[in-house]
Amino acid sequence: QVQVAESGGGLVQAGGSLRLSCQSSALTFEYYAVGWFRQAVEKEREGVSWMDSTGGTHNGTTYYADSVKGRFTMSRDSPQNTVYLQMDNLQPEDTAIYSCAVGPWGGFNQDEYNYWGQGTQVTVSS
Repeated sequence: QVQVAESGGGLVQAGGSLRLSCQSSALTFEYYAVGWFRQAVEKEREGVSWMDSTGGTHNGTTYYADSVKGRFTMSRDSPQNTVYLQMDNLQPEDTAIYSCAVGPWGGFNQDEYNYWGQGTQVTVSS
């Protein structure tokens, strides 16, 4: 069974930072698109950022939702097979469960992803 696992969530004050990690023992991230999604209480899941595979149509480019642009940075450490989401200047509205997703095509549409982690809680206090 393919597993994807996130870590790094927690409680932080507004203006603080967290770094989320996404790892998989079965998938080599550089060959797939990887996305970060979040779902707040009583809200639909939304795409936060995504990174194309190194050989994909967008050749490893990273994209961000407008709500996090300039504050969040997504990166990939290929030797460690880990994808990160560095989140700076966090705000209470960033509070949500953050999930890592892996798929062949990428994008902000969650239907484009085949493999999902369980999610990690991020809580930002005011």
